[in-house]
Amino acid sequence: MATRQLPYFTPEQYLTFDRSSDRRHEYIFGEIVPVENGTAAHSRIAGNSMIAIGKRLSTAGCGAHDASLRVCVDRKSVYVYPDITVVCGKLEYADGQKDTVTNPNMIVEVLSPTTLNYNLGAKARMYWKIASLTDLLFIDQQKVWIEYWFRSPGGKWDSRQFESLHDIVHIESTGSDIPVAEIYAGVELEA
Repeated sequence: MATRQLPYFTPEQYLTFDRSSDRRHEYIFGEIVPVENGTAAHSRIAGNSMIAIGKRLSTAGCGAHDASLRVCVDRKSVYVYPDITVVCGKLEYADGQKDTVTNPNMIVEVLSPTTLNYNLGAKARMYWKIASLTDLLFIDQQKVWIEYWFRSPGGKWDSRQFESLHDIVHIESTGSDIPVAEIYAGVELEA
């Protein structure tokens, strides 16, 4: 059985294409991948999370950014649009366009059924390689389930899971507490 060869794009070709497009695209090892539109639940969870995280981190010199900010995971191979990107301190950019950051401290991804395995697998492992990244949250949009990854002082990644609206996510790097109920406020969940 013959397989169709996908075209390979350089990072520069991707950035030129993405910057001129009406839609967002990610760049994964030479392939340009369109970013899916989200559901109402996805949008609400991302918005709730942005507010909950943003108000707790603003006093620490950190800023929360929505899904329109591109993140360079690796200049040669991976550019993505996380649902939320937190940067503490000065933003560092991939180039003079100042539309792609290289120094995220926290990334939040709201999981959809079609991206769940990719986000929890290959994408998580790509994120772990970002030197500045200390916190990574994956949030399910269909049921109460959050996987929180954090980098310990020795550099090793560890994780916790939350499955109750009564749980509190303690962000290790900043010491802030985020109630799971705030993240899921107003979202219809599966029983």
